[in-house]
Amino acid sequence: MEFGNTSKTYYLNKLTYVNLRWIAIIGQFITINSVKFIFEFEFNFILANAIVFLGALSNIFLIFFFKKNQLSDKLSLNFLTLDIAQLSFLLYLTGGIINPFSIFIIIPSIFASNSLNIKTNILLIILTIILIIFLTFFHQELPSPLNKYIFNKHYYYAVPVALIVALIFLSFFAITFGNESKVRKDALDKIQEVISKEHELVSLGGQAAAAAHSLGTPLSTIKIISQDLFDQFKNEKDVKKDLELLVSQVNRCNEILKKLTLNPNIEDDFIDKDLSLYDYVREIVNSFQEISEKKFNINIEQNSNSFDIRKSIEIVYGIRNFIGNANKFAKKNIYISIISDSEVSSIIIEDDGPGFSKDIYNKIGEPYIKSISSNDNKKSGLGLGIFIGKTLLEKNNAKLLFRNSETRGGAEIKIEWYNKNLIDV
Repeated sequence: MEFGNTSKTYYLNKLTYVNLRWIAIIGQFITINSVKFIFEFEFNFILANAIVFLGALSNIFLIFFFKKNQLSDKLSLNFLTLDIAQLSFLLYLTGGIINPFSIFIIIPSIFASNSLNIKTNILLIILTIILIIFLTFFHQELPSPLNKYIFNKHYYYAVPVALIVALIFLSFFAITFGNESKVRKDALDKIQEVISKEHELVSLGGQAAAAAHSLGTPLSTIKIISQDLFDQFKNEKDVKKDLELLVSQVNRCNEILKKLTLNPNIEDDFIDKDLSLYDYVREIVNSFQEISEKKFNINIEQNSNSFDIRKSIEIVYGIRNFIGNANKFAKKNIYISIISDSEVSSIIIEDDGPGFSKDIYNKIGEPYIKSISSNDNKKSGLGLGIFIGKTLLEKNNAKLLFRNSETRGGAEIKIEWYNKNLIDV
């Protein structure tokens, strides 16, 4: 599954958008007719109702003739443009920008800022600003008797300025927080993908190991019988080659089944075994030592409190991410310290690499960050590994500290748990 394009997909949820439009249309209808028949204000209410009716028709079209659940970026732009134009026409008929309801003209642009493409947002903002300026100079009078009021010019022109400032300010924040939300959602989707794959691997590994364990006894019986047959008929040229092939294939099956078990030296209870923190780290380091030329130095503080905790995919993957990062950026050495007392246990991972860049120091743990001062683009990442590791470990009650090591020169990550939380994993 491709997750890379998730944050680049822009759309509006049709049901949410249609419901919001119904609220706006019903509100416009009630307001127009209340002003006319209850307060007895004079204005072109027939044309105003006709404009509201056109808005209702467009909503009915969305419900019955547009079958998709999401509105594409382009289609959203068309309908939001229609919303802005419709409201602008109503304001034109009822006093222009000085109408108290003119604040509603900025809502479609702000609503779109959280969900649509930046180019679409800019087009809607520009369109709204143009119409605000137009309504400032071109409009019909306020409904009678409000048209008798004369507004000071400073106040009058302050209204469109305030609307434009509010539009730009609120749109900027909506766009910013919307993009951050999409990026975080994308990163969290990747976490779910990673964890689901890990669960699948564990499940498959457990099934393979169980199958190997169950097949061990009948395969041993076949091996004994085939060896006896070979000893009895080894002088028979007609069957000797077949028996040799049978023995060799039985031996090959034994080797394959050994590889399927998590630990071929253990006969039983090799699935879901409880481990200490040292065992966790040792297993992870062993997997890196097979492919890395760098030196891993594991140190357990004397008199450390050693106890087993239940095996957790989240903890294994979280620790592995940070050890993998240390292996990636270290020059020659990775230093791992395991400290545990009666209350707290911690793992400290250090390397002799360049450490964390100053320009991202305050953003460590956020997804999709990139240092502008990195000298090696192949090694520099987007912070996704740290985000995934941090999220998984914090989900399992860990506290994390990121800093540059004072003794090793590179990065230092400290992962700490209260022992009671580790036991309850």
